[in-house]
Amino acid sequence: MTEQWTLAELVNEVGARIAALPAPKNGQVRAVPDDRTIRYYATLGLLDRPDTMRGRTAIYGRKHLAQVVAIKRMQLLGRSLAEIQQLWPTMDDPTLARMAGVALPITVGQPAARKEFWKREPRREAVADPQPAAVPSAPVELRIELAANLTLVLAVVDEHVSISPADVRAIRAAAAPLIAELAQRSLTTHAGGEP
Repeated sequence: MTEQWTLAELVNEVGARIAALPAPKNGQVRAVPDDRTIRYYATLGLLDRPDTMRGRTAIYGRKHLAQVVAIKRMQLLGRSLAEIQQLWPTMDDPTLARMAGVALPITVGQPAARKEFWKREPRREAVADPQPAAVPSAPVELRIELAANLTLVLAVVDEHVSISPADVRAIRAAAAPLIAELAQRSLTTHAGGEP
């Protein structure tokens, strides 16, 4: 049985999923989006159309949940909605599922990118375990900006590994000596822009 929610129920489910994440430092970014914010994500093309309609009530599924949670996680990492919009068409469902920590139904024959959705073959869905570990393993590329013009790229292959905001902070802290060495050798700039 698939999980389905009205917009109000989706807001509650998203709130439950991101309650463990740290509060955003930017006062303009809401920790838990309300129904108006989720509608705004849809107008930006960040949220798929509802799965179905019951009269005038939109019904949302697990993919919508994964999309909203992934948006909030990226915002907590400092990404703007404009940056997320640029990244969104290149993200496949397994990557979205890993990023959000929400398992999605396994789709056979799915193309790598959403931007070519109109070229998709008919979907054949298999029943997936509702645990995030059910997502098939494929490398996920994680980019962490360490300093101005310096980005660390990690390929995470193990499907049981998840990267939290606390992990990102720890990686940045551990990379501080590397950043200092690169700056000393004039191979990068300090945060202030000076070599």
